[in-house]
Amino acid sequence: MADTKPALILHLATGGEPLVFALNVKDAEELSSKLHLLLEHGSVEAVQTKENTKVVVNFAHVAAAYVDDLQRRGKVFGLR
Repeated sequence: MADTKPALILHLATGGEPLVFALNVKDAEELSSKLHLLLEHGSVEAVQTKENTKVVVNFAHVAAAYVDDLQRRGKVFGLR
């Protein structure tokens, strides 16, 4: 099985290009499990990146967020 490269993808409510933050596999799994709550409540959360830096995200300004694998190429979101 190929190595996975999980990343947090954020689409801001104001538009523009999505923000992409590389994550460790363990951190990606933990964040994925609570991402819906962060968006629902507009919470502020510190996210640990793969480069060992912390990014503080105010989810009140995020329209859509998901954790995806950057290894996949040629993938269209929402299609299988």
